[in-house]
Amino acid sequence: MSVTLDIRLKRANKVYREGETVAGVIVLVCKEPLQHHGITLSLEGLVNLQLSSKSVGVFEAFYNSVKPIQLISSNIEVAKAGKIPGGKTEIPFEFPLHTKGNKVLYETYHGVFVNIQYTLRCDMKRSLLAKDLSRNCEFIVHCQPQKAKVVPTPVNFTITPDTLQNIRERNLLPKFLIRGHLDATNCVISQPLTGEVVVENSDVPIKSIELQLVRVETCGCAEGYARDATEIQNIQIAEGDVCHGLSIPIYMIFPRLFTCPTLETTNFKVEFEVNVVVVLHDDHLITENFPLKLCRL
Repeated sequence: MSVTLDIRLKRANKVYREGETVAGVIVLVCKEPLQHHGITLSLEGLVNLQLSSKSVGVFEAFYNSVKPIQLISSNIEVAKAGKIPGGKTEIPFEFPLHTKGNKVLYETYHGVFVNIQYTLRCDMKRSLLAKDLSRNCEFIVHCQPQKAKVVPTPVNFTITPDTLQNIRERNLLPKFLIRGHLDATNCVISQPLTGEVVVENSDVPIKSIELQLVRVETCGCAEGYARDATEIQNIQIAEGDVCHGLSIPIYMIFPRLFTCPTLETTNFKVEFEVNVVVVLHDDHLITENFPLKLCRL
């Protein structure tokens, strides 16, 4: 006998803040009346930390500190053992988003080595011959907005062969001068990162100018930290040998779920950086790095 189980939240965007109530309905659809041994609903918020392959085995103490960190957990019994009539049945539920003790609900974040996730799970127990049913549903938590105003801190940059670091033979580099600015490095996560870049002159033709958003995830404990930087997204802002002296706009929207307000705790850190990358025709890469501080207003 076919039966479907689903969790539907009242909010279409599935975004909640601490202190609010997660409300919705459990939807059961079956053709004939259905016998069950109880329906339960659980809510869980976890931080999953993972070590990169280069860090595994380096720190023995890590294996204790990388266990999942539980932020919130609660269970309710939705229905006692009994019968569900044929057709469509909707059972409403509500869960308050309150933490126990001094725990904080961090913002939902899907990273590579750090994952912060909030899920609802509905389980329906059935007789021995029939398979138990379960359904998961992820919802998104936004942290409380900070009250203080964000004062934009514009950053001007100039890139020449003399300003570059990590270079073996500086005298072999072609001559170039690239200027620009970012309007702010402490950014509001819901607003775009803006600025401009100008190629004043370059002896070698330019192939491409790109904007690279990078996540820097740090996991660790007192014995040591593993810090890993990985790319989130790469946007090309100019193609080919651009006109010299022409201002090229920088505009990047922070992707949802893959970015969150800059976070620092005892066991892990999530930070963000942006790279302005100029690719020359001989495939030389010129990179200027800017640390960002993201917040929610």
